[in-house]
Amino acid sequence: MLHHSSHLHPTSDQWVVFVHGAGGSSAIWFAQVRAFRKQFNVLLVDLRGHGKSKHYATMVKRYTFDMIAKEVLQVLDYLKIEKAHFVGISLGTIVIREIAEKHPQKVSSLVMGGAVMKLNLSGQFLMRLGVLLKSVVPYLLLYRFFAYVIMPRKHHKASRSLFINEAKKLCQKEFKRWFSLVSEVNPILALFRIRDCGLPTLYIMGQEDHMFLPSIAKLVQHHRSSQLFVIPNCGHVVNVEQPQVFNDQSIDFVNSFQI
Repeated sequence: MLHHSSHLHPTSDQWVVFVHGAGGSSAIWFAQVRAFRKQFNVLLVDLRGHGKSKHYATMVKRYTFDMIAKEVLQVLDYLKIEKAHFVGISLGTIVIREIAEKHPQKVSSLVMGGAVMKLNLSGQFLMRLGVLLKSVVPYLLLYRFFAYVIMPRKHHKASRSLFINEAKKLCQKEFKRWFSLVSEVNPILALFRIRDCGLPTLYIMGQEDHMFLPSIAKLVQHHRSSQLFVIPNCGHVVNVEQPQVFNDQSIDFVNSFQI
């Protein structure tokens, strides 16, 4: 089972589950835990190969988002959590959207921070470049390069540093598995863009998230269950760059859709 940690509220029966992105870990939610645990039960999960799930391994050679989503749900089943609000960041938004698609009965609402719903031309070029170089270039060098492209500005430094430091805990083999998963993500993202999951969804995006914000702005125009909040002067990793704004918006949203 994936490594996880929980914070129980003395009276609330509401659960909020946090899912990090590729190369991260549950440590990236440090600014959210304190705020959310005041009102909700909180569950933090480290995805396979990340954080304290680093040594969680099976004979699986190829990852799928369906498999990753089921591993998160295994934790909920183990803790007897019937339904929860899910909060994801970056690639973690694909994981929780997959949960909503395949297991909607487990989801009360979705908060999608720095959501990845389409790779623009730059993103597609990066993926192709990574596929060509992943076997010959050290993974951390590739990760640093991607981090600078996605979070290029000076005030994005804290987000870049956090994710690079967490990525150092991955091994080359694990990085290749996750990179292969992300590089083949276009079909599932196309489905997510077409299909409104019908569950309350809040997208929180940075105004400077040049790679992903445009596609989200278009998506919410067609998905009635979705809404968008854009944080000014903020990049991709919104929960790290603007934690107070992220927390306020997320908590208000979750409170409006309690089970």
